[in-house]
Amino acid sequence: MPLGGILECVFDGIAARGAREPGAIPLPIEAEYFPPIPVGDTPLWAPTRLRAELGFPGLWLKDDTCEPSGSYKDRASYLVAAFARKHGISEVALASTGNAASSMACVGAAAGLKVTVFLPKSAPVAKRIQVLQYGAELREIDGSYDLAFDACLDYTGRTGVLSRNTAYNPLTIEGKKTASFELARDLMRAGSRPPDHVFVPAGDGVILVGVMKGFEDLLRLGEIERMPRVWAAQAEGSSAIARAFKTKASETGGFEFRPSSTIADSIAVDAPRNGIFALSKLKKHEGACVVVTDDEILEAQRLVSSRAGLFAEPSSACAFAGFMKARASIRKGEVVVVMLTGSGLKDIKSAAVAVGSKY
Repeated sequence: MPLGGILECVFDGIAARGAREPGAIPLPIEAEYFPPIPVGDTPLWAPTRLRAELGFPGLWLKDDTCEPSGSYKDRASYLVAAFARKHGISEVALASTGNAASSMACVGAAAGLKVTVFLPKSAPVAKRIQVLQYGAELREIDGSYDLAFDACLDYTGRTGVLSRNTAYNPLTIEGKKTASFELARDLMRAGSRPPDHVFVPAGDGVILVGVMKGFEDLLRLGEIERMPRVWAAQAEGSSAIARAFKTKASETGGFEFRPSSTIADSIAVDAPRNGIFALSKLKKHEGACVVVTDDEILEAQRLVSSRAGLFAEPSSACAFAGFMKARASIRKGEVVVVMLTGSGLKDIKSAAVAVGSKY
């Protein structure tokens, strides 16, 4: 059960894709290998009503619900697909709670790749339908994401197929760090300083590490002067990283595992496969963790939808719920970004609960 064995890639800061373009985002694959699908460059919202209601004029929403598959995971899939095309690889496999599966299936369709996904039967219907619509092979697992992860590793180990598994393939982190570059660029264009706080939904901790690594690169390149405080927002029913952080667990252990139980399926993991790596980044850069209940997640989902017009799934709403819970410790004049990583249309059943519907 690997919890932090993923390799960390370090590049020289010269982007193969758009290396000499102003504002280019460093990616370690040449431009011609990327599939023809518009990933990244997602909007940064200035939510006027939320700002006024909450008293935070520097609040921003990073909207990855509008990625091609409706999820932040497209950033990682895009880079993995480019790597596969560059090296003549025809098949990619992965385990997922739903978003990474539908993402890789989507991007793989544009790239001409065969995609095999291992998905718990409990995954939301919309995400399973996406996988099938995009033409991927769906292998449903009677059990948790953790069992699906193990089944996928067994498959890729036996067949030699390229694994896109989060917390296994380092390209996933390189893809996910691109949002940090966009944030720094777009805040500057909006006349704002870089963020003081960034709230990120965390399950395995890969998006969290990707965002932090992006800011590390920006520091190294001289684009920003300091790291923002990055907050790992976790659901109470899937909070191993937060528990370990609170108990000051070492980088070689200290995790207390519990079966996950949360409405936020995209961040529901029993064992955070990127846990040790996530903890090390949080400690190194004085990050923080915040844990919220399912009720707080649903309340946050409804709040963002009804005040900003941005409908995000529960895992994304977890990040906003984390901000709501932590905001008393944040100065009103600071710049705060909340990462909204998946569309609410991916899990209508959970959204119906928030509005009292009998759907």
